[in-house]
Amino acid sequence: GIVSIVSICISIVDYACIASIMADGGCNSSLRLPCVFSPKSRQYLASFAQDGRLRIWNTDSKILHQEYVPSAHLSATCTCIVWGPCRIAKEGPRRKKRKSEAGHVEDLADLLALGTVAGSIIIYSAVKGALHCTLDGGHNGGVNCVEWHPEDGLLYSGSDDSYIVEWDLQTSKTRCKWKADRASVTSLCVSPDGKLLLSAGQTIKMWDLKTKEVYRKFTGHSTAVTNLRFATTRPPDSNGLYFLSGAAHDRLISVWQVQKDSNDKNSVVSFTLTDDPQHIDLFTSNSKEEAVRLAVVCKDGQLHLFEHFLNGPCRKPLSPSCTVQMSGLEDIPVPVPLLAAALTADTRSLLLAYGSYLQPVMERLDVNTAERHVCLTRNVHNTLTIAMETTVSKVKTPVVNVKSKVIVPGLPGHQAPVKAALGSEKRKKCTDTKEMSIEERLGEINLSLEKGGVKETPSLQTDNFAVLLVQGLESKDANILNNVFQTRKDNLIKKTVSRLPIPAVLPLVEELTKRMQGHPYTAVLMVRWLKAVLMQHTSYLSSLPDLVSQLGVLYHMIESRVKMFHKLTKLHGKLYLLMTQVRLGTSCFHCTVNSTILPELWKYAWGHCAFGRPICDQALTS
Repeated sequence: GIVSIVSICISIVDYACIASIMADGGCNSSLRLPCVFSPKSRQYLASFAQDGRLRIWNTDSKILHQEYVPSAHLSATCTCIVWGPCRIAKEGPRRKKRKSEAGHVEDLADLLALGTVAGSIIIYSAVKGALHCTLDGGHNGGVNCVEWHPEDGLLYSGSDDSYIVEWDLQTSKTRCKWKADRASVTSLCVSPDGKLLLSAGQTIKMWDLKTKEVYRKFTGHSTAVTNLRFATTRPPDSNGLYFLSGAAHDRLISVWQVQKDSNDKNSVVSFTLTDDPQHIDLFTSNSKEEAVRLAVVCKDGQLHLFEHFLNGPCRKPLSPSCTVQMSGLEDIPVPVPLLAAALTADTRSLLLAYGSYLQPVMERLDVNTAERHVCLTRNVHNTLTIAMETTVSKVKTPVVNVKSKVIVPGLPGHQAPVKAALGSEKRKKCTDTKEMSIEERLGEINLSLEKGGVKETPSLQTDNFAVLLVQGLESKDANILNNVFQTRKDNLIKKTVSRLPIPAVLPLVEELTKRMQGHPYTAVLMVRWLKAVLMQHTSYLSSLPDLVSQLGVLYHMIESRVKMFHKLTKLHGKLYLLMTQVRLGTSCFHCTVNSTILPELWKYAWGHCAFGRPICDQALTS
């Protein structure tokens, strides 16, 4: 039973990797998918969905601009996406510009850096629409964070192996590598002047990029730091350099001050949130008279806006000046999660991305920041339908005649007949064409005992098992489900699961999860059914967007049981060694008795008989 549970656990992890939704074993404690706006113009939105594809959306036209599928998108899941600094992109041959256009050169958001679980970094060119290069050989663990240098064409990456690597994009090779922390490096940030680098592991460290030595240390957070951003552009020796940080399972954004003559390692300002910070965008402050504008998207889908003058410590945590939420237009309002937000030069204007990662909805709108709480209602389904209708499709819709009849499959035993088993065609020829009633069918099955003796019960076929299983799941009848789940034939289980309709797959997984939490004997039976479901319906399960909530309980339950497997194997080995020694000791004792003690006993007995003292047979035998 333990070996079966281990195999199922491995299978679940594989399917979770396919869907890119299960948590990896690194330091990424939050299940978040990358979604980032391009710098400056905010013209593009880059997102990485559950299917392992990079999609770049045009925020102006609201359509899909580019789509890229990495070669190892199933085994090397993307962990982070960072846009490079805007540059003059070199495209193919262009027309000769006029004199009036020669002086105007537009900087384009071109390169994208994608960190992967496999430890490699993919550089994608949005202008060319192709792979620019791949950076390999720098890390031994998964890449958690990537950060661009603002000017020198350099790239910095942090990994689970606790190292920071400096990459040269011209040669696509490592330029420098140094150990940053005892734990994993979870976040990086380069200062606006390109001289300092922030890294977060167990603590937050500030590095001098020339000497690669630690410039300052800060206490950091109790959990993994997921966001690091510089809040000001002032030099570090002016006591005006601030940066902020956010961590997983921490509902605070902490602000830290780099002081010239002080080594204070504690934060000076804190911003309160409703959940873990997922996406942060800010407008930096260039002077003391200019406030820092901050937009934070939390894990619960809410957007919090802050505006604060950074001129020293503030003991009391600051609440958001405005909170933005979205909901649908249903009778019972359903929250619509916000994926990312971008600030603009206008203090009232915002650029939002919400809905699904597969097809996010982008919208520019004006928000009244004077109100503390703003709730926006949107019809996401209609927006998605319009966007899909405007796309160019190569599929032609056939012209259907009015008199034509459409046949669609249904649930077995309900809307559509189940495919008959082998040998049933001969029985159909002998029966009458008149349909039999339910009473006549039950009479022919004759499951009850007859007076003359026990009549053999006809064996159930796989199609009957599928019908019974669907009926039991719909009616939640424990007796029907017990009769179906008691079978041990793997071939019968596979055929039954393969004939199961798609809408019944998730209810079956929920029922199996509930039963696996009971007696271990029942769990052994349920493991066979669960294995068949995962093997037969892999494509359907990997396409579900909410698979984490559906299989989360099952995954954690199997993981907790598998943790005991190593201890049980150790116990089994010790018990086996002990029992072997006991058996060897017992056999050696018998051998000693047979070879040494018994001959001496016989000599002693015969010796006493020679002196006229006969010993009885019972005493001699004992």
